[in-house]
Amino acid sequence: MMRLQVNGQTKEISAPDEMPLLWALRDELGMTGTKFGCGMALCGACTVHMDGSPIRSCVTPVSATVGHAIATIEGMEADRLGKVVQQAWVENNVAQCGYCQAGQIMTAVSLLKTTPKPTEQQIDDAMSGNICRCGTYPRIRAAIQQAALRLAQGDKQ
Repeated sequence: MMRLQVNGQTKEISAPDEMPLLWALRDELGMTGTKFGCGMALCGACTVHMDGSPIRSCVTPVSATVGHAIATIEGMEADRLGKVVQQAWVENNVAQCGYCQAGQIMTAVSLLKTTPKPTEQQIDDAMSGNICRCGTYPRIRAAIQQAALRLAQGDKQ
């Protein structure tokens, strides 16, 4: 039995130590917002936060997360920054198919936590590991810029 801290709650699961965190989240905890893309940490669809930093859950053994705080897309509704980013995503019509968007949002939230006023180059660099098959990169950049501006203005909408 393993105890995980996911979105501020303690969750107990019975899973093999080497099970990828992605499958523990999806199959053991029913949290299906985090997506499986490539299974090799190349596309970013499975991005979650561990202790505030983005990780690829498809290659992270669940045992490596014990004792760490895990945040998923489901937890972003309770996170002020996560809410602002999600609102900017909606207002900029970022999602087309939507499959990669949870990972994109998780990466964007992490970027804005560490770099509140990112340049276009900083956005492009931070987001470069997240693939969007629909090619909504300009809208992703615009949403991140909007979220940064909104946060700098005290989130006045």
